[in-house]
Amino acid sequence: MQDTDPIAPPSSASEWIRLAETPGVGPVGAARLLHEFASPARIFGAGADALAAAGVSRAAARALCQPLPDPAARRLDAALAWLERPGHHLLTLAGPGYPALLAAIHAPPTLLYAAGFPELLVAPGVAIVGSRNATAQGKANAAAFAEALSAAGITIVSGLALGIDAAAHDGGLRAAGSTIAVLGTGPDIVYPHANRALARRIAAEGCVISECSLGTQPERTGFPRRNRIISGLAAGVLVVEAAARSGSLITAHLAGEQGREVFALPGSVHAPLAKGCHQLIREGAQLVETADEILAALQRSPLAGARYRPDGANTSRPLPAHAALLAAMGYEPVDTDTLAALGAGDPAELSGQLLTLELAGQIERLPGGLFQRLIR
Repeated sequence: MQDTDPIAPPSSASEWIRLAETPGVGPVGAARLLHEFASPARIFGAGADALAAAGVSRAAARALCQPLPDPAARRLDAALAWLERPGHHLLTLAGPGYPALLAAIHAPPTLLYAAGFPELLVAPGVAIVGSRNATAQGKANAAAFAEALSAAGITIVSGLALGIDAAAHDGGLRAAGSTIAVLGTGPDIVYPHANRALARRIAAEGCVISECSLGTQPERTGFPRRNRIISGLAAGVLVVEAAARSGSLITAHLAGEQGREVFALPGSVHAPLAKGCHQLIREGAQLVETADEILAALQRSPLAGARYRPDGANTSRPLPAHAALLAAMGYEPVDTDTLAALGAGDPAELSGQLLTLELAGQIERLPGGLFQRLIR
């Protein structure tokens, strides 16, 4: 990190949002720049050569030295207007209140828009995820586990989807631990619409968060990015019901990569929505039947009581180039432009890395210029 001044100049919300909105930077690039320059104020005053030397692309370095283009500039204005409303907050990487567990993952969000009580983000948390097409018993199980954990002071983290997610949020709201909903859309967009009333209740009694720009509509690529935040906020992830190719397995695998505890609820060998849970158990997830088993496992985990560092010096750990690319990919089909937007590198650089990973059998090339990481 540069040391021309031991105290980084304060950065405004506008500068943080500008950093997040600058094309080509992404969470990986922002983390590298913050490690080198400590604050957006220093980043914007560094010059293109110094920025490129810190590890971002030349195009991103040049963009950081210029005013935001439309529509990014309009998104910045919309975000500032959103933050003026009561109960709305902005948490920034390396800033006070940013959760240490989340800061430690690969490509942590540069910022989080939060509606409600952001202090929940630094409380001990467990993520509960599962099928959108859950059975009645699955939803009852999710709500019961969430309520029991919440009563023990654990905050329930989930993704506001239909089915298991919604049931988990509802259970978390019934007790002291409350709940956090992580959106794959902008903080002003609730998806699915059927959960709008639930989202309003969580914003009033818990916390709704998003790293996405204001106005971001639901897109397929947004939800794998959201999943890394769900697992990143939690000391453990419980999968209640999941089919063999469920998106919940992505969250569980991300949790394992992040060093979190992974729990799975068993079911009938004849139930399609038990297949994913049984697969996780075969891969090493902890089979649980009661919330007390999760609490006991968390007591043994050093992550359960983690808090943000009061000096704000949260940093992400570096990963080898290919590991960083795999982490940015998640497990959903993705193209090189999306990977570049996440800060994984220039499209030209990514082509060589993707070819190497394809030859190694770690990713698969799909029609339409898409790539998908293989579960190993």
